[in-house]
Amino acid sequence: MAITTQRLQYLLTQYAGNNCTRHELLELLQIIEQGKNDAGLQAAMDALWADLGPQDILPAINKEKIFSNIIKPATVVPLRRRVWFRLSAAAAIIFLLAAAYLFVNQPQGQQQIAATQGVKFKNDVPPGTNKAVLTLANGLKIVLNDAKNGTIASQGKVNIVKLDSGRLVYAASNSNVTSLAYNTVTTPRGGKYTLTLADGTQVWLNASSSITYPTVFTGNERNVTITGEAYFEVAKNKHMPFHVKAGDQTIEVLGTHFNVNAYADEDKIRTTLLEGKVNVSNSATNAILLPGQQSIADPNSKSIVVKVADTEQAVAWKNGYFQFERSDIQSVMRQLSRWYDVDVKFEGKATHDKFGGSIPRDASLSQVLRTLEQSMVHFKIDGKTLTVTE
Repeated sequence: MAITTQRLQYLLTQYAGNNCTRHELLELLQIIEQGKNDAGLQAAMDALWADLGPQDILPAINKEKIFSNIIKPATVVPLRRRVWFRLSAAAAIIFLLAAAYLFVNQPQGQQQIAATQGVKFKNDVPPGTNKAVLTLANGLKIVLNDAKNGTIASQGKVNIVKLDSGRLVYAASNSNVTSLAYNTVTTPRGGKYTLTLADGTQVWLNASSSITYPTVFTGNERNVTITGEAYFEVAKNKHMPFHVKAGDQTIEVLGTHFNVNAYADEDKIRTTLLEGKVNVSNSATNAILLPGQQSIADPNSKSIVVKVADTEQAVAWKNGYFQFERSDIQSVMRQLSRWYDVDVKFEGKATHDKFGGSIPRDASLSQVLRTLEQSMVHFKIDGKTLTVTE
């Protein structure tokens, strides 16, 4: 199907207005990487640039020079990371996509220069998918991505059902269940999963994460334990508080939406509240969070700091995006390592540059790296090893 100029302009305008869906952004990345309808892309970019107001013009940047290198490259001119930063939504789309466009649309000789200086692939790596392992109370393990839809196990009077969507649901056949049996769902690197607990609470698990929970909640509390990262939409029950244990931190809620990032290789535990009210505590202190706030807990000092949160960034993974905001290269690579199931190595001196921007998580690893490569950081992929080079 031919890509029309109108479609390209629509996609660019959607992104410029922060209205681009994940699928639309991925479509735009693919169009540029595959070099489809170059003339139409140039016309759409020209039209978008013409609509920029004075507040959107990036300082100290010559737009004609940039465009000549994006649309009609005569030489390989790497774009510095300040250009990629999301300084304005309209301008950002041009630079977010510049890496793939430069690589694909340069003359062959210049592609060889880019290949020498930039991304080197022996193979590409696809994005992560829905996959996880369910460990039952008796130790039996079920690979959820291989399991057929329907009832996959029973624990006492509780049926464990896999829906057509892949979601796992716990359904108690008798409300008088009193004995507790604990299950664990674990996602590997390159995996994610969603489940609904027996009380109706919905949980989204990011890659390299786990949740341990009872098959049915009894008594006066609802208690679960997580590792890694999870987003919760907790079913309201004022008579039975919901507790999430993450490291040495406990989050107490009655019914609310929040995200917890508690990866072992991150130096802080971050809890971000979107709706409701939570109490975050550890062995030394506690803090109350209101919607739009984030707590940052230091496991070493036991301190908990509360700040205004970028909620969109905190739950970007759950909505299908990487969203970097002044992130260092190590932080960026940790996220890519988990989602694409690759081991990361650094060669030479690591850059101190900061990165910003949004990329759909269903993009291939090469698409992500070609974007990052424009910040003068270069990469090689060899099997499951991703090497960051100067």
